[in-house]
Amino acid sequence: MSNQEEYDYVIVGAGIAGSSTAYFLSKYSNSILLIDKNEKVAFGASGAAGAFLSPLLGKPNKFKDLISKSLNFSTSFYKEIKSKSFKNDGVCRIPKNEEDREKFNSYKPYMDFEYRDLNDGYFFDIGSWINPLEVCDLLTKDINKRLSYDISLIEKKENLWILNNEIKTKNLILCTGANTKLIKEKYFYIRAVWGQKIDITTSTNVLMNYHKECSVSKAIKSDNEKLFKVSIGATHHRFDCDKNICNYCVEVANLNKDCAKCYSKQIVDKDSLKLIKLANDIIKLDDVNVIDVKIGARASSTDYFPMLGKLIDSEKSFLKFPHLINGTHIKEEMLEKIESLYVLNGVGGRGFVLSPYLANELVENIINNKEIEDSISTYRLFKRWAKKQKNKRTKINN
Repeated sequence: MSNQEEYDYVIVGAGIAGSSTAYFLSKYSNSILLIDKNEKVAFGASGAAGAFLSPLLGKPNKFKDLISKSLNFSTSFYKEIKSKSFKNDGVCRIPKNEEDREKFNSYKPYMDFEYRDLNDGYFFDIGSWINPLEVCDLLTKDINKRLSYDISLIEKKENLWILNNEIKTKNLILCTGANTKLIKEKYFYIRAVWGQKIDITTSTNVLMNYHKECSVSKAIKSDNEKLFKVSIGATHHRFDCDKNICNYCVEVANLNKDCAKCYSKQIVDKDSLKLIKLANDIIKLDDVNVIDVKIGARASSTDYFPMLGKLIDSEKSFLKFPHLINGTHIKEEMLEKIESLYVLNGVGGRGFVLSPYLANELVENIINNKEIEDSISTYRLFKRWAKKQKNKRTKINN
Protein backbone atom coordinates (compact mmCIF):
# COMPACT_ATOMS: atom_id res chain seq x y z
CA MET A 1 0.00 0.00 0.00
CA SER A 2 2.86 2.43 0.66
CA ASN A 3 3.72 2.55 -3.06
CA GLN A 4 0.21 3.55 -4.02
CA GLU A 5 -0.73 7.05 -5.08
CA GLU A 6 -3.20 8.71 -2.73
CA TYR A 7 -5.59 11.58 -3.40
CA ASP A 8 -8.46 13.31 -1.67
CA TYR A 9 -10.54 13.10 -4.85
CA VAL A 10 -10.45 10.87 -7.91
CA ILE A 11 -12.80 11.66 -10.79
CA VAL A 12 -13.40 8.97 -13.40
CA GLY A 13 -14.43 10.29 -16.80
CA ALA A 14 -12.88 13.30 -18.57
CA GLY A 15 -15.81 14.43 -20.67
CA ILE A 16 -17.53 17.73 -20.01
CA ALA A 17 -19.11 16.35 -16.79
CA GLY A 18 -15.84 15.12 -15.28
CA SER A 19 -13.85 18.11 -16.55
CA SER A 20 -16.36 20.56 -15.04
CA THR A 21 -16.35 18.67 -11.75
CA ALA A 22 -12.54 18.76 -11.62
CA TYR A 23 -12.56 22.50 -12.32
CA PHE A 24 -15.00 23.41 -9.53
CA LEU A 25 -13.39 20.97 -7.09
CA SER A 26 -9.95 22.52 -7.72
CA LYS A 27 -11.19 25.68 -5.98
CA TYR A 28 -11.24 23.68 -2.74
CA SER A 29 -8.51 21.06 -3.17
CA ASN A 30 -5.23 20.48 -4.97
CA SER A 31 -5.33 16.73 -4.32
CA ILE A 32 -7.33 15.69 -7.39
CA LEU A 33 -6.76 13.04 -10.05
CA LEU A 34 -8.83 12.88 -13.25
CA ILE A 35 -8.87 9.47 -14.94
CA ASP A 36 -10.08 8.47 -18.40
CA LYS A 37 -9.75 5.33 -20.48
CA ASN A 38 -9.22 7.44 -23.61
CA GLU A 39 -5.98 9.08 -24.69
CA LYS A 40 -7.48 12.60 -24.60
CA VAL A 41 -10.11 14.50 -22.65
CA ALA A 42 -13.49 14.87 -24.42
CA PHE A 43 -12.75 11.79 -26.54
CA GLY A 44 -16.01 9.91 -25.92
CA ALA A 45 -19.59 11.15 -26.00
CA SER A 46 -18.52 14.73 -25.24
CA GLY A 47 -16.28 14.80 -28.30
CA ALA A 48 -19.14 13.51 -30.45
CA ALA A 49 -21.57 16.12 -29.12
CA GLY A 50 -22.71 18.95 -31.31
CA ALA A 51 -21.89 21.13 -28.26
CA PHE A 52 -24.63 23.62 -29.07
CA LEU A 53 -26.24 25.60 -26.25
CA SER A 54 -29.83 26.38 -27.03
CA PRO A 55 -33.08 26.95 -25.10
CA LEU A 56 -35.58 24.16 -24.54
CA LEU A 57 -38.92 25.30 -25.88
CA GLY A 58 -42.22 24.19 -24.38
CA LYS A 59 -44.80 24.78 -21.72
CA PRO A 60 -43.61 25.11 -18.11
CA ASN A 61 -42.34 21.92 -16.44
CA LYS A 62 -39.48 20.90 -14.13
CA PHE A 63 -37.21 19.69 -16.93
CA LYS A 64 -37.57 22.93 -18.89
CA ASP A 65 -36.87 24.89 -15.71
CA LEU A 66 -33.68 22.86 -15.17
CA ILE A 67 -32.49 23.45 -18.75
CA SER A 68 -33.17 27.19 -18.56
CA LYS A 69 -31.38 27.51 -15.22
CA SER A 70 -28.43 25.50 -16.55
CA LEU A 71 -28.28 27.45 -19.81
CA ASN A 72 -28.00 30.75 -17.96
CA PHE A 73 -25.33 29.31 -15.65
CA SER A 74 -23.29 27.64 -18.40
CA THR A 75 -23.38 30.64 -20.74
CA SER A 76 -21.96 32.85 -17.98
CA PHE A 77 -19.48 30.14 -16.99
CA TYR A 78 -17.97 29.70 -20.48
CA LYS A 79 -17.55 33.48 -20.71
CA GLU A 80 -15.89 33.68 -17.28
CA ILE A 81 -13.29 31.00 -18.03
CA LYS A 82 -12.53 32.81 -21.31
CA SER A 83 -12.96 29.79 -23.55
CA LYS A 84 -11.52 30.73 -26.94
CA SER A 85 -13.99 28.57 -28.84
CA PHE A 86 -17.13 29.77 -27.07
CA LYS A 87 -19.26 31.72 -29.53
CA ASN A 88 -22.32 33.36 -28.01
CA ASP A 89 -23.67 34.49 -31.39
CA GLY A 90 -27.26 33.36 -30.94
CA VAL A 91 -29.19 30.55 -32.64
CA CYS A 92 -31.97 30.54 -35.21
CA ARG A 93 -34.50 27.83 -34.36
CA ILE A 94 -36.50 26.71 -37.40
CA PRO A 95 -39.66 24.57 -37.13
CA LYS A 96 -39.42 21.25 -38.97
CA ASN A 97 -42.94 21.47 -40.48
CA GLU A 98 -46.30 23.17 -40.04
CA GLU A 99 -47.19 21.00 -37.06
CA ASP A 100 -43.91 21.99 -35.44
CA ARG A 101 -44.60 25.66 -36.25
CA GLU A 102 -47.96 25.43 -34.48
CA LYS A 103 -46.17 24.07 -31.43
CA PHE A 104 -43.68 26.94 -31.56
CA ASN A 105 -46.54 29.41 -31.64
CA SER A 106 -48.22 27.73 -28.67
CA TYR A 107 -44.96 28.03 -26.69
CA LYS A 108 -44.57 31.79 -27.22
CA PRO A 109 -46.28 32.78 -23.94
CA TYR A 110 -43.84 30.53 -22.05
CA MET A 111 -40.49 31.58 -23.53
CA ASP A 112 -37.75 31.86 -20.88
CA PHE A 113 -35.45 33.83 -23.18
CA GLU A 114 -35.85 36.80 -25.50
CA TYR A 115 -36.29 36.02 -29.18
CA ARG A 116 -37.27 37.65 -32.44
CA ASP A 117 -38.78 36.38 -35.68
CA LEU A 118 -36.12 35.76 -38.33
CA ASN A 119 -36.96 34.44 -41.80
CA ASP A 120 -38.60 31.03 -41.25
CA GLY A 121 -37.52 30.77 -37.63
CA TYR A 122 -36.97 32.41 -34.28
CA PHE A 123 -33.64 33.90 -33.23
CA PHE A 124 -32.47 33.55 -29.61
CA ASP A 125 -29.50 35.66 -28.48
CA ILE A 126 -28.70 33.12 -25.74
CA GLY A 127 -27.73 30.46 -28.33
CA SER A 128 -24.07 29.40 -28.47
CA TRP A 129 -21.56 26.85 -29.69
CA ILE A 130 -18.36 25.57 -28.09
CA ASN A 131 -15.54 23.23 -29.11
CA PRO A 132 -15.61 20.15 -26.80
CA LEU A 133 -11.87 19.44 -26.79
CA GLU A 134 -10.87 23.08 -26.32
CA VAL A 135 -13.15 23.67 -23.34
CA CYS A 136 -12.31 20.36 -21.61
CA ASP A 137 -8.59 21.04 -22.13
CA LEU A 138 -9.09 24.49 -20.63
CA LEU A 139 -11.01 23.20 -17.60
CA THR A 140 -8.42 20.54 -16.81
CA LYS A 141 -5.16 22.29 -17.74
CA ASP A 142 -4.07 22.48 -14.08
CA ILE A 143 -5.55 19.12 -13.04
CA ASN A 144 -3.43 16.01 -12.50
CA LYS A 145 -4.59 13.50 -15.14
CA ARG A 146 -4.16 9.79 -15.84
CA LEU A 147 -5.30 9.15 -19.43
CA SER A 148 -5.38 5.86 -21.35
CA TYR A 149 -6.09 4.23 -17.98
CA ASP A 150 -8.91 1.71 -17.61
CA ILE A 151 -10.25 0.76 -14.18
CA SER A 152 -11.10 -2.91 -13.75
CA LEU A 153 -11.22 -3.18 -9.96
CA ILE A 154 -12.62 -0.93 -7.24
CA GLU A 155 -12.44 -1.89 -3.55
CA LYS A 156 -13.25 -0.06 -0.32
CA LYS A 157 -10.73 -0.57 2.50
CA GLU A 158 -10.38 1.44 5.70
CA ASN A 159 -12.53 4.31 4.36
CA LEU A 160 -10.44 4.55 1.19
CA TRP A 161 -11.34 3.56 -2.34
CA ILE A 162 -8.62 1.46 -4.02
CA LEU A 163 -8.52 1.48 -7.83
CA ASN A 164 -6.70 -1.37 -9.60
CA ASN A 165 -4.66 -1.88 -6.40
CA GLU A 166 -2.70 1.21 -7.48
CA ILE A 167 -4.58 4.39 -6.62
CA LYS A 168 -6.13 5.34 -3.27
CA THR A 169 -8.67 8.08 -2.76
CA LYS A 170 -10.83 9.37 0.06
CA ASN A 171 -13.60 10.31 -2.36
CA LEU A 172 -14.53 8.75 -5.70
CA ILE A 173 -16.63 10.63 -8.28
CA LEU A 174 -17.94 8.71 -11.30
CA CYS A 175 -18.70 10.77 -14.41
CA THR A 176 -18.56 7.83 -16.81
CA GLY A 177 -21.70 8.44 -18.86
CA ALA A 178 -23.12 5.42 -20.69
CA ASN A 179 -20.35 3.18 -19.38
CA THR A 180 -21.76 2.19 -15.97
CA LYS A 181 -19.71 -0.97 -15.39
CA LEU A 182 -18.29 0.51 -12.14
CA ILE A 183 -21.78 1.07 -10.70
CA LYS A 184 -23.22 -2.14 -9.29
CA GLU A 185 -26.58 -0.80 -8.10
CA LYS A 186 -29.38 -2.27 -10.25
CA TYR A 187 -31.63 0.77 -10.00
CA PHE A 188 -29.00 2.94 -11.68
CA TYR A 189 -30.09 2.39 -15.27
CA ILE A 190 -28.66 4.34 -18.20
CA ARG A 191 -29.62 4.08 -21.85
CA ALA A 192 -26.95 4.61 -24.48
CA VAL A 193 -28.10 6.97 -27.23
CA TRP A 194 -25.44 6.89 -29.91
CA GLY A 195 -24.70 9.96 -31.95
CA GLN A 196 -22.41 11.31 -34.62
CA LYS A 197 -21.25 14.82 -35.45
CA ILE A 198 -19.15 15.97 -38.36
CA ASP A 199 -16.86 18.90 -39.02
CA ILE A 200 -16.77 20.10 -42.61
CA THR A 201 -15.14 22.71 -44.78
CA THR A 202 -17.37 24.65 -47.13
CA SER A 203 -17.13 27.74 -49.32
CA THR A 204 -20.40 28.94 -47.74
CA ASN A 205 -20.03 31.48 -44.96
CA VAL A 206 -22.67 30.39 -42.41
CA LEU A 207 -23.46 33.60 -40.55
CA MET A 208 -25.14 32.16 -37.44
CA ASN A 209 -25.90 28.97 -35.52
CA TYR A 210 -29.00 27.14 -36.75
CA HIS A 211 -31.16 24.34 -35.43
CA LYS A 212 -33.88 22.47 -37.29
CA GLU A 213 -33.59 18.68 -37.41
CA CYS A 214 -29.87 19.03 -36.82
CA SER A 215 -27.66 21.87 -35.61
CA VAL A 216 -25.28 23.85 -37.82
CA SER A 217 -22.60 26.08 -36.31
CA LYS A 218 -21.61 29.55 -37.39
CA ALA A 219 -18.66 29.36 -39.78
CA ILE A 220 -15.10 30.08 -38.75
CA LYS A 221 -12.19 30.62 -41.12
CA SER A 222 -10.18 27.53 -42.04
CA ASP A 223 -6.49 27.36 -42.95
CA ASN A 224 -7.58 27.82 -46.54
CA GLU A 225 -8.72 31.46 -46.77
CA LYS A 226 -11.43 30.55 -49.30
CA LEU A 227 -13.04 27.93 -47.05
CA PHE A 228 -14.86 27.92 -43.71
CA LYS A 229 -15.15 25.29 -40.97
CA VAL A 230 -18.62 24.30 -39.77
CA SER A 231 -19.83 21.69 -37.25
CA ILE A 232 -22.99 19.69 -37.91
CA GLY A 233 -24.60 17.43 -35.31
CA ALA A 234 -25.87 15.16 -34.15
CA THR A 235 -27.60 11.92 -35.08
CA HIS A 236 -29.46 9.61 -32.68
CA HIS A 237 -29.34 5.81 -32.56
CA ARG A 238 -30.50 3.27 -29.99
CA PHE A 239 -29.08 -0.09 -31.04
CA ASP A 240 -31.25 -3.08 -30.28
CA CYS A 241 -28.50 -5.67 -30.40
CA ASP A 242 -26.66 -8.21 -28.28
CA LYS A 243 -25.85 -6.53 -24.94
CA ASN A 244 -22.30 -7.85 -25.04
CA ILE A 245 -21.71 -5.99 -28.29
CA CYS A 246 -23.27 -2.77 -27.01
CA ASN A 247 -21.24 -3.00 -23.81
CA TYR A 248 -18.10 -3.43 -25.89
CA CYS A 249 -18.89 -0.29 -27.86
CA VAL A 250 -19.54 1.71 -24.70
CA GLU A 251 -16.50 0.43 -22.83
CA VAL A 252 -13.82 0.32 -25.53
CA ALA A 253 -11.21 3.08 -25.33
CA ASN A 254 -10.54 5.50 -28.18
CA LEU A 255 -13.67 4.38 -30.03
CA ASN A 256 -13.17 6.99 -32.73
CA LYS A 257 -9.92 5.27 -33.68
CA ASP A 258 -10.94 1.65 -33.19
CA CYS A 259 -13.85 0.23 -35.16
CA ALA A 260 -17.02 -0.19 -33.11
CA LYS A 261 -18.85 -3.49 -33.45
CA CYS A 262 -22.29 -2.05 -34.11
CA TYR A 263 -21.46 1.51 -35.19
CA SER A 264 -20.03 0.33 -38.49
CA LYS A 265 -18.34 2.34 -41.24
CA GLN A 266 -21.54 1.93 -43.23
CA ILE A 267 -23.53 3.70 -40.50
CA VAL A 268 -20.85 6.39 -40.14
CA ASP A 269 -20.91 7.15 -43.87
CA LYS A 270 -24.71 7.07 -44.00
CA ASP A 271 -24.98 9.43 -41.00
CA SER A 272 -22.49 11.87 -42.52
CA LEU A 273 -24.59 12.08 -45.69
CA LYS A 274 -27.75 12.45 -43.58
CA LEU A 275 -26.27 15.33 -41.59
CA ILE A 276 -25.13 17.13 -44.75
CA LYS A 277 -28.62 16.70 -46.25
CA LEU A 278 -30.31 18.02 -43.09
CA ALA A 279 -27.89 20.95 -42.95
CA ASN A 280 -28.65 21.80 -46.59
CA ASP A 281 -32.32 21.89 -45.69
CA ILE A 282 -31.38 24.82 -43.41
CA ILE A 283 -28.77 26.59 -45.54
CA LYS A 284 -27.25 25.65 -48.89
CA LEU A 285 -23.67 24.49 -48.32
CA ASP A 286 -21.30 24.51 -51.30
CA ASP A 287 -18.02 22.62 -51.83
CA VAL A 288 -18.55 20.41 -48.76
CA ASN A 289 -15.71 18.24 -47.54
CA VAL A 290 -15.95 16.18 -44.32
CA ILE A 291 -12.73 16.72 -42.34
CA ASP A 292 -13.61 15.01 -39.04
CA VAL A 293 -16.16 12.53 -37.71
CA LYS A 294 -16.82 11.76 -34.05
CA ILE A 295 -19.16 9.13 -32.60
CA GLY A 296 -20.11 8.44 -29.00
CA ALA A 297 -22.87 7.23 -26.69
CA ARG A 298 -24.82 9.87 -24.79
CA ALA A 299 -26.03 8.78 -21.37
CA SER A 300 -29.77 9.12 -20.88
CA SER A 301 -31.83 8.17 -17.84
CA THR A 302 -35.31 6.69 -18.13
CA ASP A 303 -36.97 10.01 -17.22
CA TYR A 304 -34.36 12.20 -19.01
CA PHE A 305 -33.37 14.00 -15.80
CA PRO A 306 -29.70 13.79 -14.75
CA MET A 307 -28.48 11.93 -11.65
CA LEU A 308 -26.40 13.64 -9.04
CA GLY A 309 -24.97 12.87 -5.62
CA LYS A 310 -24.30 9.80 -3.51
CA LEU A 311 -25.71 6.42 -4.47
CA ILE A 312 -28.25 4.69 -2.24
CA ASP A 313 -26.90 1.34 -0.98
CA SER A 314 -29.93 -0.80 -1.88
CA GLU A 315 -28.82 -3.94 0.01
CA LYS A 316 -28.14 -2.13 3.29
CA SER A 317 -31.27 0.00 2.93
CA PHE A 318 -33.49 -3.08 2.50
CA LEU A 319 -31.85 -4.68 5.54
CA LYS A 320 -32.45 -1.54 7.57
CA PHE A 321 -36.03 -1.07 6.30
CA PRO A 322 -37.45 -4.45 5.17
CA HIS A 323 -40.85 -2.83 4.55
CA LEU A 324 -39.32 -0.89 1.63
CA ILE A 325 -40.23 -3.98 -0.38
CA ASN A 326 -43.89 -3.16 0.26
CA GLY A 327 -43.50 0.22 -1.36
CA THR A 328 -43.35 2.06 1.96
CA HIS A 329 -42.05 5.58 1.53
CA ILE A 330 -38.83 6.25 3.43
CA LYS A 331 -37.20 9.68 3.47
CA GLU A 332 -33.92 9.87 1.60
CA GLU A 333 -31.89 10.95 4.62
CA MET A 334 -32.93 7.76 6.46
CA LEU A 335 -31.60 5.41 3.78
CA GLU A 336 -28.12 3.92 3.73
CA LYS A 337 -25.80 5.56 1.20
CA ILE A 338 -22.47 4.51 -0.20
CA GLU A 339 -20.22 6.92 1.61
CA SER A 340 -17.67 9.00 -0.32
CA LEU A 341 -18.93 7.68 -3.69
CA TYR A 342 -20.62 10.24 -5.95
CA VAL A 343 -22.02 10.29 -9.48
CA LEU A 344 -22.80 12.88 -12.13
CA ASN A 345 -24.57 11.15 -15.00
CA GLY A 346 -27.56 11.17 -17.34
CA VAL A 347 -26.96 14.52 -19.04
CA GLY A 348 -28.16 13.12 -22.37
CA GLY A 349 -27.83 15.34 -25.42
CA ARG A 350 -27.49 18.55 -23.41
CA GLY A 351 -24.19 17.82 -21.70
CA PHE A 352 -22.60 21.19 -22.45
CA VAL A 353 -25.65 23.00 -21.08
CA LEU A 354 -26.17 20.85 -17.97
CA SER A 355 -22.70 19.74 -16.88
CA PRO A 356 -21.19 23.00 -15.55
CA TYR A 357 -24.33 23.70 -13.49
CA LEU A 358 -24.56 20.13 -12.19
CA ALA A 359 -20.83 19.93 -11.44
CA ASN A 360 -21.02 23.08 -9.36
CA GLU A 361 -24.06 21.72 -7.49
CA LEU A 362 -22.27 18.43 -6.81
CA VAL A 363 -19.08 20.10 -5.55
CA GLU A 364 -21.10 22.41 -3.29
CA ASN A 365 -22.88 19.32 -1.95
CA ILE A 366 -19.59 17.52 -1.28
CA ILE A 367 -17.76 20.49 0.24
CA ASN A 368 -20.51 22.59 1.82
CA ASN A 369 -23.37 20.07 2.22
CA LYS A 370 -25.63 21.98 -0.14
CA GLU A 371 -28.80 19.94 -0.66
CA ILE A 372 -29.33 18.40 -4.09
CA GLU A 373 -32.77 18.91 -5.60
CA ASP A 374 -35.00 15.81 -5.57
CA SER A 375 -35.60 15.97 -9.33
CA ILE A 376 -31.89 15.42 -10.12
CA SER A 377 -30.87 13.17 -7.21
CA THR A 378 -30.14 9.43 -7.43
CA TYR A 379 -32.83 8.87 -4.78
CA ARG A 380 -35.69 9.21 -7.26
CA LEU A 381 -34.38 6.24 -9.28
CA PHE A 382 -33.99 4.10 -6.19
CA LYS A 383 -37.47 4.98 -4.97
CA ARG A 384 -39.11 3.86 -8.24
CA TRP A 385 -37.02 0.70 -8.43
CA ALA A 386 -37.75 -0.26 -4.81
CA LYS A 387 -41.50 -0.14 -5.44
CA LYS A 388 -41.14 -2.49 -8.41
CA GLN A 389 -39.42 -5.12 -6.25
CA LYS A 390 -42.70 -5.86 -4.44
CA ASN A 391 -44.43 -6.66 -7.73
CA LYS A 392 -41.56 -8.92 -8.76
CA ARG A 393 -41.67 -10.80 -5.46
CA THR A 394 -45.46 -11.16 -5.70
CA LYS A 395 -45.18 -12.73 -9.16
CA ILE A 396 -42.53 -15.18 -7.92
CA ASN A 397 -44.65 -16.20 -4.89
CA ASN A 398 -47.69 -16.73 -7.07
